[in-house]
Amino acid sequence: MAAVLAAGGLTAPAAQAAASPYERGPAPTEASITAVKGPFAVEKIEVPQGSGPGFNKGTIYAPTDTSEGTFGAIAVSPGFVSAQAWIDWYGPRLASQGFVVMTLETLSPTNLPDQRATQLLAALDYVAGKSKAKDRVDPSRLAVMGHSMGGGGTLRAAEQRPALQAAVPLAPWHTNRNWRNVTVPTMIIGADNDFIAGVGTHAEPFYQSLTSTPEKAYLELNNAGHMTFISPHTTTAKYTIAWMKRFVDDDTRYDQFLCPAPNPNQNISEYRDTCPN
Repeated sequence: MAAVLAAGGLTAPAAQAAASPYERGPAPTEASITAVKGPFAVEKIEVPQGSGPGFNKGTIYAPTDTSEGTFGAIAVSPGFVSAQAWIDWYGPRLASQGFVVMTLETLSPTNLPDQRATQLLAALDYVAGKSKAKDRVDPSRLAVMGHSMGGGGTLRAAEQRPALQAAVPLAPWHTNRNWRNVTVPTMIIGADNDFIAGVGTHAEPFYQSLTSTPEKAYLELNNAGHMTFISPHTTTAKYTIAWMKRFVDDDTRYDQFLCPAPNPNQNISEYRDTCPN
């Protein structure tokens, strides 16, 4: 056909722009992104203490079907005096959407945010380099998230390792208020009734200080508190998945959930972003 077109002085129609090579799973819908289980079956892998340097122990959740290729990896930290069990629900929820996820038990429940940052990065290095799931991980596509002091640690980890693809601090707590050196696409999720890491002194000023990252978003949950994040929560999961898919997988099919910005509703009291492009 190409020869015929050339001989007739015609040109073939321009090919449609190629999709991201990192797209995983079917095209998303509101139903798929809010589902408790995504399209991928998930294996649970226990990571005992002593498995790797720089972190305590944890659990890896990894898709079992690698026919589409390797996956991005995400490490998740709990908050102050919080056990891994409090953030464990993020593991299978995100992994079933096409990520390898490690939820952490910190070295000490009283570890401060910067210590949690070190552990998040060590966990990512382990997942991508030494874990039983390492062959399923693309080491160039890594991300971090965490709750409370784990959220503060998420910001510090993003600052320390600009090669990360995405960060999602949940109700972040940190004594530092200026994150202008962070260049990783970051979505901060806060809660309007948070009396531990109040949005006015933590999440909002943290977001406003993100002046160097190419993309950022601020989501404030409506009628929610600091502990909203430790149990399954549809809105938190939806926007975390959308952010990770968009920036870890470069999957523009998820732009629809981020841009235009959602209007305030029964679940969201405020949303700001730079509108990914």
